[in-house]
Amino acid sequence: MVSVDELVLKAIDLDPKERILLVEAILYSLDKPDPEIEKSWIAESEARYDAFKRGELQAEEWDEIRKRYER
Repeated sequence: MVSVDELVLKAIDLDPKERILLVEAILYSLDKPDPEIEKSWIAESEARYDAFKRGELQAEEWDEIRKRYER
């Protein structure tokens, strides 16, 4: 098995895009999504989109939302 130090040296030799992909893969492996939470978010987003299509929700401009939360 390759040691962590050896992996670090190999990772440093990767081009920046490959290093980003490696970091993302490692982070994803540490924070795997909970399938039940994912299902809940999907159901919520679909419900909101359906309400938007029925005219029950209004869309907001991204710049307006961002201004609301800027410090």
